[in-house]
Amino acid sequence: MTQAGRRSTIESLSNPLVKRMRLLREKRHRRAEGLFLAEGLRIATEARETGVLPLWLFLGPEGAAHPLAQALIDATLAGGGEVVDTTPAILSKLSGKDNPQAIVAIYAEPRTSLADIDRGASPIWLVAERLRDPGNLGTMLRTGDAVGAGGLILLDESTDPYAVEAVRASMGAIFTQQLVQARWEDFLPWLRGGPGQLVATWLDGAEDYQAVRYSAPTFILIGNESQGMPADYAAAADVRVKMPMLGKADSLNAAVAAAVMAYEVLNQRRNR
Repeated sequence: MTQAGRRSTIESLSNPLVKRMRLLREKRHRRAEGLFLAEGLRIATEARETGVLPLWLFLGPEGAAHPLAQALIDATLAGGGEVVDTTPAILSKLSGKDNPQAIVAIYAEPRTSLADIDRGASPIWLVAERLRDPGNLGTMLRTGDAVGAGGLILLDESTDPYAVEAVRASMGAIFTQQLVQARWEDFLPWLRGGPGQLVATWLDGAEDYQAVRYSAPTFILIGNESQGMPADYAAAADVRVKMPMLGKADSLNAAVAAAVMAYEVLNQRRNR
């Protein structure tokens, strides 16, 4: 049985909990603590609706007064978390923003591995190789949520998905999508150990993305924003596809390419 949480008030910027939580803006402290920070009632409500509750919920006066906040407060306390009534100045210190959201929530970072993935749970999975931009990462999570994907697999040295910017850009999808960080040399043997079509976005000698029949589960592999993916990664894919580029640009933004591909796979399944 879960022990009921507690409600407290913190108004001092020098409070030890505030000092500890503000360090979560730094990757090394997130890793050490196994925690990450999410801002805003919308994202916290999305998390609650998927069954994920904060360990700490910091509320400014406006946040506490919002009609949706009471359900979040009740759920956090029932789940054993701590609700902290605080000031806008402390919320600003936690989020690093001059105009912070009225709610800042602290969550335990999921520890999901490739072995935890049920590839049959969804016909679409997104795979990003050395994704650098947290905005692109958040957008890909939102796309995955929109098309009913199972999740996002981040390969090699990608940006931290639990950075404040990435969580913010995901608009809550970080709580609806499975998120796995892995190395290519571990991912490929895992993929080949079961069903799954690996589709790489590629330019040279690739097929038109609408000419290919995709089979489930489809793993859509997107390369690094500036360098693309290594040639041996593309060569290991079951199929390499490209999208028509009718202007002067030779490639799409990584998150846009992922969205175009994900909706093509989805629409093929809808039209069968």
